[in-house]
Parts: sequence; C-alpha cells; structure tokens
Amino acid sequence: MSVPDKLREGLTIPAIAAPMFLVSSPDLVVEACRSGIIGTFPSLNQRTSDGYEVWLSEIKQRLKRVEAETGRPPASYGVNLIVHKTNARLDRDLEITIRHRVPLVITSLGAARAVVEAIHSYGGLVIHDVIHLRHAQKAADAGVDGLIAVCAGAGGHAGTLSPFAFLGEIRAFFHKTVVLAGAITNGRQIAAAQLMGADLAYLGSRFINTRESLAPAAYKEMILGATANDIVYTAAVSGVSANFLRGSIIAAGADPDNLAPHGGLRVTADGEAKAWKDVWSAGHGVGDILDIPTTAELCRRLRREYRAARSEFAEAADDLGPYPLYPLGN
Repeated sequence: MSVPDKLREGLTIPAIAAPMFLVSSPDLVVEACRSGIIGTFPSLNQRTSDGYEVWLSEIKQRLKRVEAETGRPPASYGVNLIVHKTNARLDRDLEITIRHRVPLVITSLGAARAVVEAIHSYGGLVIHDVIHLRHAQKAADAGVDGLIAVCAGAGGHAGTLSPFAFLGEIRAFFHKTVVLAGAITNGRQIAAAQLMGADLAYLGSRFINTRESLAPAAYKEMILGATANDIVYTAAVSGVSANFLRGSIIAAGADPDNLAPHGGLRVTADGEAKAWKDVWSAGHGVGDILDIPTTAELCRRLRREYRAARSEFAEAADDLGPYPLYPLGN
C-alpha cells in the first residue's frame, strides 16, 4: 500500500468515510475514526467558519478521549475544502484548518498549489478528487499527496469512467496514494479496490444510512428502497453532473426524465430546488444498503467482510495452483 504513515496509524481497514455535504457530522467522523476508518466532513457542513472551527475543536477533543479510553490511536480525520472561486469562505476556512493542523485535507473543484503548500507547511496531507485524467495530471502537478478516482456510480459529483480504466491511467504516472470511489458499500468491494490497484476505498452512500449521519429520516428510507436504476446522473440540480435519487427529484416537483441540461431545477412556478438539501444524492451502490446501523456497527461489518474476502481470495488462489502456460498463436 502506498499510504503515508500518518494515515496508516489507527487504520483497521483501508477505507475512508467520504465527506458528504449536509450529511457528515462530528458524531459520524468520531465513530468512524474510533472504529479504524478515516472519518471526514466538509467544512461547509457548518454554516459559518466559526461553526466549522467549533466542530474541529470538538472532533479533536473527542478523539483524544477515545485514545485515552482505548489505549490506542484512532484513525486520522480529515476535512473537505472546496477550492473554487464560488467558495467565499475558502481563505478563512483554510486559515482555521492550518491553525488546527488538520491531518488530512480533501480538496475539490480545483487543485491549487498554494493551498497544497499551505497544508504541507505544518505536515498535513492533501488528496484531491478527480473525474478525468486531465484533472488528475493538474492535481499531481500541484503537488498533492493523493488522488481520489471518482468513477462511474459514485454519489455526488461523479465521473463516468470505469474504475478499471481510470485507475490504470492514473497509476501510469502517479505513484503516491490512490483512492477509489464509486459504488463501494461493503468490505468485499474494499478488498476488490485494493486488488484493482487502489490504496484506499472511499465510501459515501453507505454512511448516509447510519444513525450518526445528518440525513433526514425520509432520505435514509428512500435509500432503503432504491436500486441502481433509481439513480439519475444530471447537471440540472447544481450545474455540475452528479448522481441523485430519482424519488427526490420527483418529490421536488420535477420530471427526472426531462431535466434542463445545466442547473435550474424547477420545483414551483416561482422557485428552484435548493441543491443537495431538497434533492438527495446517492450512488449506484444503494441496492446493497438495507439497514440503518450505527457507524460503529457498520465499521465492524466492513472489517468482517473485508477480512473474509481476503481470506477467501487467498484460499481460492491456492486451490487453483499455478496457471498453465499456453503457446501464443500466430
């Protein structure tokens, strides 16, 4: 695994609970870290920079208590920063992030060398989410420590590339940490991500349906009844292509099969749906989400599934023995 030592500490399985807008909470982050999975949240989940700092202080204090209680370090925590001109809070949130020495920063919608260098100044790590090879190359040039390959089927702002293709393209030039995102909901798939060449797996939708998430009850119930066919990939909600639950688009008063190409989802004659708040995001893996456990319960399950998958694969490989070599044809 090409995972920095700072991120290895406390990990029990190679996974990140992805930062989800309006969903990730301090409770979710702390319980994920306690269970050996990297917990993260978007700074914008707090409506103000001061509120963001309050959450950071709370998470740090609670994780210190976890270490004192258990006698072992929890997994690292991280924050998602939107690096884009539309984020008026970036400078202030970045200053707070630096002051609190957040160990992991996930950047989105822009890979800026100045931001990377600012995080590196105190020893923090930066991983950047990408959906195209061009984005990956720009982020690598900016000096990031890792890339998140956001592939087809991921919740939120997702790409359309196959993970088999995209991971191979990234690995051809990038030799640091690579994280795989896209419809990963169980431990077997975390193990599969490693076999495909990823260092860590990125799980979002699965953590929406935990008791610690901030998602409304109706959101969680909609996921319980959904399959991959209920996910709509559209730019009509936020102006950037993303995956959303068909039922939430209908509930917002729109026709999911006849949406405007770029933003402006109409819900009433005189208004628009508030992106993400009224129209709910999820990935293709929803069909595998059948309950609403605590974060700790989910993490224990993921560990069991991951370890079982690795053992089963090792046993199957041993049973097969050496593969016969056949002469190539002309």
